Amino acid sequence: MLREVLLQLAERSDVRDFIVTHRATRDLARRFVAGETLDDALHATRSLSAKGVRAILNHLGERVASLEEARRAAEDYRRLIERLHAEGLEAHVAVKLTQLGLDHGVDACAHHLEAVVAAAAEVGSFVAIDMENSRYTQATLDLFETVCRRHPTHVGVCVQAYLHRTARDVERLLRLGARVRLCKGAYLEPPAVALQRKEDVDEQFRRPMALLIERGACPAIATHDERLIAEAKLLARAFKRSADSFEFQMLYGVRRDLQQALRRAGYRVRVYVPYGREWYPYLTRRLAERPANLLFLMRALWAESRRNGRSAA
Repeated sequence: MLREVLLQLAERSDVRDFIVTHRATRDLARRFVAGETLDDALHATRSLSAKGVRAILNHLGERVASLEEARRAAEDYRRLIERLHAEGLEAHVAVKLTQLGLDHGVDACAHHLEAVVAAAAEVGSFVAIDMENSRYTQATLDLFETVCRRHPTHVGVCVQAYLHRTARDVERLLRLGARVRLCKGAYLEPPAVALQRKEDVDEQFRRPMALLIERGACPAIATHDERLIAEAKLLARAFKRSADSFEFQMLYGVRRDLQQALRRAGYRVRVYVPYGREWYPYLTRRLAERPANLLFLMRALWAESRRNGRSAA
Protein backbone atom coordinates (compact mmCIF):
# COMPACT_ATOMS: atom_id res chain seq x y z
CA MET A 1 0.00 0.00 0.00
CA LEU A 2 2.78 2.46 0.92
CA ARG A 3 4.61 1.65 -2.31
CA GLU A 4 1.45 2.35 -4.34
CA VAL A 5 0.92 5.69 -2.62
CA LEU A 6 4.50 6.79 -3.24
CA LEU A 7 4.43 5.82 -6.89
CA GLN A 8 1.13 7.65 -7.37
CA LEU A 9 2.72 10.75 -5.83
CA ALA A 10 5.33 10.67 -8.57
CA GLU A 11 2.56 11.71 -10.97
CA ARG A 12 1.22 14.60 -8.84
CA SER A 13 2.52 18.00 -9.88
CA ASP A 14 1.19 19.70 -6.72
CA VAL A 15 3.05 17.27 -4.47
CA ARG A 16 6.13 17.60 -6.63
CA ASP A 17 6.11 21.40 -6.31
CA PHE A 18 5.88 21.09 -2.51
CA ILE A 19 8.58 18.44 -2.19
CA VAL A 20 11.26 19.91 -4.46
CA THR A 21 11.34 23.23 -2.59
CA HIS A 22 12.50 21.65 0.67
CA ARG A 23 16.18 21.43 1.46
CA ALA A 24 15.68 18.13 3.30
CA THR A 25 14.27 16.50 0.17
CA ARG A 26 17.05 17.87 -1.99
CA ASP A 27 19.61 16.56 0.51
CA LEU A 28 18.01 13.12 0.37
CA ALA A 29 17.96 13.24 -3.42
CA ARG A 30 21.72 13.78 -3.41
CA ARG A 31 22.08 10.32 -1.87
CA PHE A 32 20.69 8.84 -5.10
CA VAL A 33 21.39 11.54 -7.71
CA ALA A 34 24.92 12.70 -8.55
CA GLY A 35 23.84 16.33 -8.88
CA GLU A 36 22.05 18.65 -11.26
CA THR A 37 24.83 19.32 -13.78
CA LEU A 38 26.95 17.32 -16.20
CA ASP A 39 30.05 18.29 -14.25
CA ASP A 40 28.48 16.75 -11.14
CA ALA A 41 27.87 13.52 -13.05
CA LEU A 42 31.41 13.44 -14.44
CA HIS A 43 32.82 13.98 -10.96
CA ALA A 44 30.81 11.00 -9.68
CA THR A 45 31.97 8.94 -12.66
CA ARG A 46 35.62 9.73 -11.97
CA SER A 47 35.17 8.80 -8.30
CA LEU A 48 33.65 5.46 -9.25
CA SER A 49 36.37 4.83 -11.82
CA ALA A 50 39.05 5.39 -9.20
CA LYS A 51 37.48 2.49 -7.27
CA GLY A 52 37.37 0.21 -10.30
CA VAL A 53 33.62 0.69 -10.85
CA ARG A 54 32.15 1.63 -14.23
CA ALA A 55 29.19 3.96 -14.74
CA ILE A 56 26.01 4.41 -16.75
CA LEU A 57 24.98 8.05 -16.92
CA ASN A 58 21.36 9.09 -17.23
CA HIS A 59 20.31 12.71 -17.70
CA LEU A 60 17.06 12.65 -15.76
CA GLY A 61 13.87 13.47 -17.61
CA GLU A 62 10.93 11.58 -19.05
CA ARG A 63 7.67 12.21 -20.92
CA VAL A 64 8.78 15.49 -22.45
CA ALA A 65 6.11 18.00 -23.39
CA SER A 66 7.22 18.63 -26.98
CA LEU A 67 9.37 17.36 -29.81
CA GLU A 68 11.63 20.37 -29.33
CA GLU A 69 12.39 19.15 -25.80
CA ALA A 70 13.07 15.70 -27.23
CA ARG A 71 15.47 17.17 -29.78
CA ARG A 72 17.33 19.03 -27.01
CA ALA A 73 17.50 15.85 -24.93
CA ALA A 74 19.07 13.97 -27.84
CA GLU A 75 21.61 16.77 -28.27
CA ASP A 76 22.41 16.65 -24.55
CA TYR A 77 23.14 12.94 -24.82
CA ARG A 78 25.35 13.43 -27.85
CA ARG A 79 27.37 16.02 -25.94
CA LEU A 80 27.56 13.70 -22.93
CA ILE A 81 28.92 10.89 -25.12
CA GLU A 82 31.53 13.27 -26.53
CA ARG A 83 32.62 14.36 -23.02
CA LEU A 84 32.93 10.79 -21.77
CA HIS A 85 35.02 9.89 -24.80
CA ALA A 86 37.21 12.98 -24.52
CA GLU A 87 37.97 12.19 -20.87
CA GLY A 88 38.57 8.51 -21.54
CA LEU A 89 36.04 7.43 -18.91
CA GLU A 90 34.79 3.83 -18.84
CA ALA A 91 31.12 4.80 -18.94
CA HIS A 92 28.15 4.83 -21.26
CA VAL A 93 24.72 6.46 -21.29
CA ALA A 94 21.18 5.29 -20.56
CA VAL A 95 18.16 6.91 -22.22
CA LYS A 96 14.42 6.83 -21.68
CA LEU A 97 12.43 6.86 -24.90
CA THR A 98 9.73 9.18 -23.58
CA GLN A 99 12.55 11.69 -23.07
CA LEU A 100 13.34 11.29 -26.76
CA GLY A 101 9.74 11.98 -27.78
CA LEU A 102 7.96 8.60 -27.78
CA ASP A 103 4.70 10.21 -26.64
CA HIS A 104 4.83 12.48 -29.70
CA GLY A 105 5.36 9.83 -32.35
CA VAL A 106 7.36 6.68 -32.94
CA ASP A 107 9.11 8.07 -36.03
CA ALA A 108 10.37 11.17 -34.24
CA CYS A 109 11.58 9.11 -31.29
CA ALA A 110 13.32 6.67 -33.64
CA HIS A 111 15.10 9.57 -35.32
CA HIS A 112 16.39 10.90 -32.00
CA LEU A 113 17.38 7.46 -30.74
CA GLU A 114 19.26 6.72 -33.95
CA ALA A 115 21.18 10.00 -33.58
CA VAL A 116 22.24 9.15 -30.01
CA VAL A 117 23.25 5.57 -30.82
CA ALA A 118 25.13 6.66 -33.95
CA ALA A 119 27.09 9.14 -31.84
CA ALA A 120 27.98 6.35 -29.42
CA ALA A 121 28.96 3.99 -32.25
CA GLU A 122 31.22 6.63 -33.75
CA VAL A 123 33.41 6.66 -30.62
CA GLY A 124 33.04 2.96 -29.79
CA SER A 125 30.64 3.53 -26.91
CA PHE A 126 27.23 2.14 -25.97
CA VAL A 127 23.65 3.25 -25.27
CA ALA A 128 21.40 1.43 -22.82
CA ILE A 129 17.67 1.95 -23.34
CA ASP A 130 15.81 2.12 -20.03
CA MET A 131 12.43 0.46 -19.69
CA GLU A 132 9.56 2.63 -18.46
CA ASN A 133 6.07 1.62 -17.39
CA SER A 134 4.23 -1.15 -19.21
CA ARG A 135 2.34 0.99 -21.70
CA TYR A 136 5.71 1.67 -23.37
CA THR A 137 7.15 -1.85 -23.22
CA GLN A 138 6.21 -3.04 -26.70
CA ALA A 139 7.14 0.21 -28.42
CA THR A 140 10.46 0.27 -26.57
CA LEU A 141 11.34 -3.26 -27.66
CA ASP A 142 10.26 -2.58 -31.24
CA LEU A 143 12.38 0.58 -31.48
CA PHE A 144 15.30 -1.18 -29.85
CA GLU A 145 15.12 -3.99 -32.40
CA THR A 146 15.10 -1.51 -35.29
CA VAL A 147 18.17 0.34 -34.04
CA CYS A 148 19.92 -2.85 -32.91
CA ARG A 149 19.90 -4.23 -36.45
CA ARG A 150 22.00 -1.24 -37.54
CA HIS A 151 24.18 -0.96 -34.42
CA PRO A 152 24.19 -4.45 -32.85
CA THR A 153 27.14 -3.89 -30.52
CA HIS A 154 26.35 -0.31 -29.50
CA VAL A 155 22.84 -0.50 -28.03
CA GLY A 156 21.12 -2.60 -25.38
CA VAL A 157 17.80 -2.63 -23.56
CA CYS A 158 16.42 -3.18 -20.07
CA VAL A 159 13.70 -5.67 -19.14
CA GLN A 160 11.76 -5.78 -15.88
CA ALA A 161 11.34 -9.11 -14.10
CA TYR A 162 8.01 -8.27 -12.46
CA LEU A 163 6.16 -8.07 -15.80
CA HIS A 164 4.36 -11.29 -16.76
CA ARG A 165 5.68 -10.98 -20.32
CA THR A 166 9.38 -10.73 -19.48
CA ALA A 167 10.41 -14.37 -20.01
CA ARG A 168 9.04 -14.21 -23.58
CA ASP A 169 10.73 -10.88 -24.19
CA VAL A 170 14.08 -12.25 -23.02
CA GLU A 171 13.79 -15.19 -25.42
CA ARG A 172 13.12 -12.74 -28.28
CA LEU A 173 16.08 -10.60 -27.31
CA LEU A 174 18.39 -13.58 -27.02
CA ARG A 175 17.50 -14.60 -30.56
CA LEU A 176 18.59 -11.13 -31.66
CA GLY A 177 21.88 -11.48 -29.82
CA ALA A 178 20.95 -8.35 -27.87
CA ARG A 179 22.68 -6.99 -24.80
CA VAL A 180 20.12 -7.03 -21.99
CA ARG A 181 19.93 -5.52 -18.52
CA LEU A 182 17.61 -7.36 -16.14
CA CYS A 183 16.09 -5.43 -13.23
CA LYS A 184 13.12 -6.10 -10.96
CA GLY A 185 10.92 -3.13 -12.00
CA ALA A 186 10.02 0.07 -10.17
CA TYR A 187 6.73 1.35 -11.65
CA LEU A 188 3.20 0.97 -10.34
CA GLU A 189 1.54 -1.74 -12.45
CA PRO A 190 -1.79 -3.61 -12.11
CA PRO A 191 -1.89 -7.33 -11.21
CA ALA A 192 -2.90 -8.22 -14.76
CA VAL A 193 0.42 -6.84 -15.99
CA ALA A 194 2.91 -7.42 -13.19
CA LEU A 195 3.55 -9.42 -10.04
CA GLN A 196 2.75 -7.54 -6.86
CA ARG A 197 4.59 -9.40 -4.08
CA LYS A 198 8.34 -9.02 -3.60
CA GLU A 199 8.88 -12.73 -3.11
CA ASP A 200 7.09 -13.49 -6.38
CA VAL A 201 9.18 -10.91 -8.22
CA ASP A 202 12.36 -12.40 -6.77
CA GLU A 203 11.32 -15.85 -7.93
CA GLN A 204 10.43 -14.62 -11.41
CA PHE A 205 13.79 -12.81 -11.63
CA ARG A 206 15.59 -16.15 -11.52
CA ARG A 207 14.46 -17.62 -14.85
CA PRO A 208 15.51 -14.75 -17.16
CA MET A 209 18.68 -14.34 -15.09
CA ALA A 210 19.61 -17.96 -15.82
CA LEU A 211 18.80 -17.56 -19.52
CA LEU A 212 20.88 -14.41 -19.81
CA ILE A 213 23.88 -15.84 -17.99
CA GLU A 214 23.70 -19.02 -20.07
CA ARG A 215 23.20 -17.42 -23.49
CA GLY A 216 23.35 -13.64 -23.24
CA ALA A 217 25.87 -11.27 -24.80
CA CYS A 218 27.48 -9.50 -21.83
CA PRO A 219 24.27 -9.51 -19.76
CA ALA A 220 23.76 -7.10 -16.87
CA ILE A 221 22.19 -8.36 -13.65
CA ALA A 222 20.78 -5.27 -11.94
CA THR A 223 19.98 -6.02 -8.32
CA HIS A 224 21.16 -5.29 -4.77
CA ASP A 225 19.71 -8.59 -3.52
CA GLU A 226 22.63 -10.59 -2.15
CA ARG A 227 20.79 -13.89 -2.56
CA LEU A 228 20.19 -13.29 -6.26
CA ILE A 229 23.77 -12.11 -6.69
CA ALA A 230 25.03 -15.31 -5.07
CA GLU A 231 22.82 -17.34 -7.42
CA ALA A 232 24.16 -15.39 -10.42
CA LYS A 233 27.71 -16.30 -9.39
CA LEU A 234 26.77 -19.99 -9.16
CA LEU A 235 25.11 -19.84 -12.58
CA ALA A 236 28.18 -18.20 -14.09
CA ARG A 237 30.37 -21.00 -12.77
CA ALA A 238 27.90 -23.65 -13.96
CA PHE A 239 27.84 -22.19 -17.48
CA LYS A 240 31.59 -21.52 -17.43
CA ARG A 241 31.26 -17.77 -17.84
CA SER A 242 34.26 -15.71 -16.85
CA ALA A 243 33.73 -12.99 -14.25
CA ASP A 244 34.35 -10.27 -16.84
CA SER A 245 31.85 -11.61 -19.42
CA PHE A 246 28.83 -10.22 -17.58
CA GLU A 247 28.29 -7.49 -15.02
CA PHE A 248 26.42 -6.63 -11.88
CA GLN A 249 24.69 -3.27 -11.95
CA MET A 250 23.56 -1.18 -9.01
CA LEU A 251 22.18 2.26 -8.30
CA TYR A 252 24.21 5.29 -7.33
CA GLY A 253 24.29 5.67 -3.56
CA VAL A 254 23.02 2.16 -2.83
CA ARG A 255 25.13 -0.65 -1.32
CA ARG A 256 28.56 0.80 -1.95
CA ASP A 257 29.95 -1.92 0.31
CA LEU A 258 28.51 -4.62 -1.94
CA GLN A 259 29.84 -2.88 -5.05
CA GLN A 260 33.36 -2.98 -3.63
CA ALA A 261 33.06 -6.57 -2.41
CA LEU A 262 32.12 -7.67 -5.92
CA ARG A 263 34.99 -5.69 -7.41
CA ARG A 264 37.47 -7.26 -5.01
CA ALA A 265 36.14 -10.68 -6.05
CA GLY A 266 36.97 -9.87 -9.68
CA TYR A 267 33.47 -9.14 -11.02
CA ARG A 268 32.55 -6.27 -13.30
CA VAL A 269 30.39 -3.71 -11.51
CA ARG A 270 28.58 -0.81 -13.14
CA VAL A 271 26.65 1.89 -11.28
CA TYR A 272 23.65 3.78 -12.67
CA VAL A 273 24.45 7.48 -12.17
CA PRO A 274 21.47 9.81 -12.69
CA TYR A 275 21.87 13.58 -12.76
CA GLY A 276 19.83 16.63 -13.65
CA ARG A 277 17.07 18.83 -12.31
CA GLU A 278 14.22 16.42 -13.04
CA TRP A 279 15.03 14.20 -10.05
CA TYR A 280 11.62 14.04 -8.35
CA PRO A 281 10.11 11.01 -10.18
CA TYR A 282 13.37 9.12 -9.76
CA LEU A 283 13.48 9.90 -6.02
CA THR A 284 9.91 8.72 -5.42
CA ARG A 285 10.71 5.38 -7.06
CA ARG A 286 13.72 4.97 -4.76
CA LEU A 287 11.54 5.81 -1.73
CA ALA A 288 8.97 3.24 -2.84
CA GLU A 289 11.67 0.57 -3.06
CA ARG A 290 12.87 1.17 0.49
CA PRO A 291 10.41 2.71 2.99
CA ALA A 292 13.27 3.40 5.43
CA ASN A 293 14.28 6.20 3.08
CA LEU A 294 10.82 7.73 3.50
CA LEU A 295 11.18 7.68 7.29
CA PHE A 296 14.52 9.45 6.93
CA LEU A 297 12.87 12.09 4.73
CA MET A 298 9.93 12.68 7.08
CA ARG A 299 12.28 13.19 10.02
CA ALA A 300 14.36 15.64 8.03
CA LEU A 301 11.28 17.60 6.90
CA TRP A 302 10.04 17.76 10.49
CA ALA A 303 13.41 19.04 11.71
CA GLU A 304 13.47 21.62 8.94
CA SER A 305 9.97 22.86 9.78
CA ARG A 306 10.96 23.25 13.43
CA ARG A 307 14.08 25.23 12.50
CA ASN A 308 12.02 27.48 10.24
CA GLY A 309 9.46 27.96 12.98
CA ARG A 310 12.10 29.03 15.48
CA SER A 311 13.61 31.43 12.93
CA ALA A 312 10.23 33.07 12.34
CA ALA A 313 9.53 33.47 16.06
